[in-house]
Amino acid sequence: MTEELLINVTPQETRVATVENGMLTEVWIERVQKIGLVGSVIKGTVKRVLPGMEAAFVDVGLEKAAFLHVSDVAGSSSLGPDGERVTQTIAQVLREGQQLAVQVVKDPLGTKGARVTSKLTVPSRYLVMMPGENSIGISTKIEAEDEREKLRAMVAEHRQDDSCGYIVRTAAEGMDSDAIIGDLHFLKKVWQGVQTQLSDAPHGQVIFRDLPLVLRTLRDIRGNSIERIRIDSRETFKNSVAFCEEYVPHLTQRIEHYPGERPIFDLHGIEDEIERALNKKVTLKSGGYLVIDQTESMTTIDVNTGAFVGRHNLEETIFKTNLEAAQAIARQLRLRNLGGIVIIDFIDMQVVDHRRQVLRALEKALEKDNAKTQLSDVSALGLVEMTRKRTRESLEQVLCGECAVCGGRGMTKTLETVVFEITREIIRQVRQFDIESVTVLASTDIVEWFTEERSDDLALLEDFVDVPIRLQGEQLYNREQYDVVLK
Repeated sequence: MTEELLINVTPQETRVATVENGMLTEVWIERVQKIGLVGSVIKGTVKRVLPGMEAAFVDVGLEKAAFLHVSDVAGSSSLGPDGERVTQTIAQVLREGQQLAVQVVKDPLGTKGARVTSKLTVPSRYLVMMPGENSIGISTKIEAEDEREKLRAMVAEHRQDDSCGYIVRTAAEGMDSDAIIGDLHFLKKVWQGVQTQLSDAPHGQVIFRDLPLVLRTLRDIRGNSIERIRIDSRETFKNSVAFCEEYVPHLTQRIEHYPGERPIFDLHGIEDEIERALNKKVTLKSGGYLVIDQTESMTTIDVNTGAFVGRHNLEETIFKTNLEAAQAIARQLRLRNLGGIVIIDFIDMQVVDHRRQVLRALEKALEKDNAKTQLSDVSALGLVEMTRKRTRESLEQVLCGECAVCGGRGMTKTLETVVFEITREIIRQVRQFDIESVTVLASTDIVEWFTEERSDDLALLEDFVDVPIRLQGEQLYNREQYDVVLK
């Protein structure tokens, strides 16, 4: 499988696309005016302690206070005399007005504020430092037991401070001690800088911020999966080469500068793919299709056979459609960056082995996903429930806003419904006030429908209220907007 990164940079926006076998699988967008805060360490102030929720709201200088659960408070748990872990209450560890350093683990999403933790971490290429901890963890994606033990022993031997724990990242697999030692020194230096700033930092100041999108992407590339990295900005290209020479030397030769006049995303059809990723309907090669509905609480995915009629029997047709859908669903989750609860409604399968194979195909396709996922078995209603870790906004939330016409409902009232609303409002006003005439200001399509399609109804309404009615079309009004003006 060939895999490459395409990086498009403009003064106000950076976009990174992952392409596997010519197909877009992930896209990340970072805008200067709205840079994500995940990983940033901020000095905050406890605004409110909620014992009933075992949580607190922390003012970190954002529009909405951040949410901090007691399980994310450093020092809130300890080992009891029986060896069991004992967690203190939120009121025992925090008080209103208290200042503390917190790290953003989830950006503000929709109506929710950011989620933070006071258990700070500092990432590097191969390691994640955990100040205040003493443990050494190994990424679960490093499966070989001898490699796990080797890496654990390497970190334990060379770390200089027992008050900091470490997590060994997947990228460390197969690396020698020089690379690990280099990361240990780098993290120590970064943490010393954070500690120095924390003592004098004012409320709301960002003490530490993760790398920008391009460098963060290069840092987190796992193994040798990426064959080519193409960047259309000369300055970003130079910065990326310098970064890779110091931290990810094996990637240096794979970075290319794209000088072409045609935009790099157009060249590879990425713009069209992004546009399609904003649609609810996703067509499958067989003729079947998915319908993806994203809401604040969850995402639902419905699988349909569509134009696919198969060749043998209904059960075989359904099975093949579901298998193809499993691959497409895994790709769409990554491409759209959908997180939280996901409910998948596969087409009902009667054969138990078919259900098992479809679920296994979905699990295998999700293995490529860097975000943590959990998948349940097929429920009694034939649904598959899963969760995908959400830390940043989805593609739709980044690129789209609430519709000015429907207010986010996804639907608008019909012409007939709005006309009947106007009719009722006219009757209500005429009965309430002594008036000589009524002028209705409405969108042009409402006025046209009233005067052409339902002109007889307008005449009947005038007879009913015994008041002349004048209609005035307004170009700037949407369908559901109207005003009834009395004279």
